Amino acid sequence: MRLRLFLLSVVSIVLLSSPAKASRLESWSFDTAQNQLNITTVSGVKPRAFLIQNPTRLVIDLPGTKLNTNTIRKNYGATVREIRVGKVDDNTTRLVVELAPGYTVDPAKLLVQGDSSTHWIVKFPSVQRIQNPTDDNVSVSNEEQIPVAVSDVSLFAGVVPLGKEIPQLRSRVQALASRYRSLDPGLFFLDLDTGNYLDFNGEKVFPAASTIKFPILVALFQEIDAGRIKLNETLVMRRDLITGGSGEFQYKRAGTRFSLLETATKMITISDNTATNMIIDRLGGKAKLNPRFRSWGLQNTVVRNLLGDFKGTNTTSAKDLVRLSALVANNRLLSDSSRGRVLGIMQRVHNTKLLPAGLGKGAVIAHKTGTLGIVLGDAGIIQMPSGKRYLAGIFVRRPFNDLKARDFINQVSRMVYGYLDQPRVATTDKPESL
Repeated sequence: MRLRLFLLSVVSIVLLSSPAKASRLESWSFDTAQNQLNITTVSGVKPRAFLIQNPTRLVIDLPGTKLNTNTIRKNYGATVREIRVGKVDDNTTRLVVELAPGYTVDPAKLLVQGDSSTHWIVKFPSVQRIQNPTDDNVSVSNEEQIPVAVSDVSLFAGVVPLGKEIPQLRSRVQALASRYRSLDPGLFFLDLDTGNYLDFNGEKVFPAASTIKFPILVALFQEIDAGRIKLNETLVMRRDLITGGSGEFQYKRAGTRFSLLETATKMITISDNTATNMIIDRLGGKAKLNPRFRSWGLQNTVVRNLLGDFKGTNTTSAKDLVRLSALVANNRLLSDSSRGRVLGIMQRVHNTKLLPAGLGKGAVIAHKTGTLGIVLGDAGIIQMPSGKRYLAGIFVRRPFNDLKARDFINQVSRMVYGYLDQPRVATTDKPESL
């Protein structure tokens, strides 16, 4: 009996003294065009926020979140004097957005919102000027802390009611990743029926490779819907847009004419790089595309160079592409006719060796793959024979041309499909088209 009591007391001490699993700040960015702060952590966290005046500072604490660096300071112009990121203690990371002297915001209009437990967005209302700003050399600890509302995570991408993370899938992915130690994956899957999801480094930024062609296609059809571009236009292939890598346009002579629809279709179905450059050019280049991507909430998706971007400077994340899929699937970006054309083109992608290889018979996928020596990616919308739909995004950074990355994507795809295909999670809704 004494031995049993002794063992129980030892176990209790160990359990009580074992620290909870800490998160880590993965990334943060401030969009000056939208006055929007984006915060990404490795695992789920609920921020705390408050406002301090003289000067005006928004303080956001991330409890249970480590920071693997020293304090960071960045300036952002005339209105936002500085953003500082540092540690309150070993398990709390703090971000401070300090406005320039003479500026303030209404704390009642500030809101910290999350579109998942690992991604939080702070949207600033219009910043107001104040008269006679006081000296800004005042200690934070001696000033009034005005609470700022932090919303519960409720909508993914503003359109899909978010459920819970699926622990069974996460544990399986973690086990799989441990067997592929040479790979660095990031993935996000979302069940459109339940809102339940799988998030494994979903916000991690990767070279986009040819997955960047998915948001470019959506941007093109938005312009068609707006009447600024005509579907029956003819594009002329200029010499400065011709590039190597995938595709067949590169073998045509400069000056060759192609229809807009053919160019857009080749951009997706055979991942034609030259065709992509022609579409980017027609849309006004990266100066027009990147603000549009940000307006959709895609904070990690950036075009920096034309294709083929063999050094991987164009970027995105698995969760960004699932955000885009959620907006497309829920009719938030395109007219019905344009949405149908976009999904029809994406259903004809020739590369079926990644996500499609893990799907069951009768499943339909509208997707876009990306391939570079250092990375593989795939993202899209899947409809199962039952009518259940889910969204998928996955990237794997790999040793150059390592085929294990393809195997990993196949296995994750098969794992998720198999889980969602079980009767206990299957939807009873009537089938609907992609």
